[in-house]
Amino acid sequence: MSPHAASDAPSPGLDAAHDPGVDAARERAEVALAGAPRAARLRTETGHEVRIGTAGWTDPTLTAAGVFYPPSATTPEARLRFYAERFPTVEVDAPYYALPSARNAALWAERTPADFVFDIKAHALMTGHPTEVARLPRALRNALPADVAGKKRVYPKDLPGDVYDEVWTTFRAALEPLTTAGKMGAVLLQYPPWFMPGSASRDAILEARDRLGGLLAAVELRDRRWFAPKTAERTLRFLADHAIPYVIVDEPQGLRSSVPPVPAVTSPELAIVRLHGRRGDTWAKRGASVAEKYRYLYDRAELETIAPMVVGVADQTARTRVVFNNCYGNYGTTNAMEMTAMLAGPSLAEG
Repeated sequence: MSPHAASDAPSPGLDAAHDPGVDAARERAEVALAGAPRAARLRTETGHEVRIGTAGWTDPTLTAAGVFYPPSATTPEARLRFYAERFPTVEVDAPYYALPSARNAALWAERTPADFVFDIKAHALMTGHPTEVARLPRALRNALPADVAGKKRVYPKDLPGDVYDEVWTTFRAALEPLTTAGKMGAVLLQYPPWFMPGSASRDAILEARDRLGGLLAAVELRDRRWFAPKTAERTLRFLADHAIPYVIVDEPQGLRSSVPPVPAVTSPELAIVRLHGRRGDTWAKRGASVAEKYRYLYDRAELETIAPMVVGVADQTARTRVVFNNCYGNYGTTNAMEMTAMLAGPSLAEG
């Protein structure tokens, strides 16, 4: 096994059913693939579209030998082409860490089928998160005052206004090849746990939507107070009043940061369902790696409870995307294939 491969040893604190290893997950994927149309765009009886995919295709635990890709898929181009043969959509999370480039976006468009769709996660600074100064483009680093440039990490409040404006301009410009190709989906605005409900936060969401200059914005909230009994209705009404798609989440419950799985549709155009896994032991653990947080394979019973929710959501909006973000090894790809097989036929038709 590659030194970067996903380990088949169960993770401490997680039962074997939800962390059986990549070999067991591959066997489940093969069963699902036999009963699921590849790269399917599913449709409800009313013609509403459902696409199912994962959050990324380049995670080292996924690209390791023998996990998901065939031995011949050794380049970024080959991997994306192979992925797009199996799924009709993908969420790109790399721009959260480093601003995207138009060159990469053009290559993504070139290497995927004509009807493929990319959702793009907003850069950290666009949603109030910090970012590493070293990962900013050189032109932006050079424009920073010396005291800011010397920091390891910066928050939006640390940046001069013109530099912060350029973050948004750079992000938008980089995605133009996807827009031109008709493959641009939504920009995922994933706000941090300290982004609390209130007028300032609502204004920030509207500002972000406006700064995206016509790109569709979808909002994921990570503070459960947005859905407290006295707040939930106002939260959803605000998003619906502005036709901003709410990102429905499935994630660990019972923690201070847990956002409930509210199947709310706030836009006639789009709904997104993001499935993060249910790793309660590591979800809020300080210093936990991405693999530790999302190392979770949904079992069939769990998927069977989620599937009707997806159908119910899809009935209410033109397009629904289901994104498996449990991206450890082949767990996300396996669950995405299983969900496609589960929905194809009795619940939704291929179209």
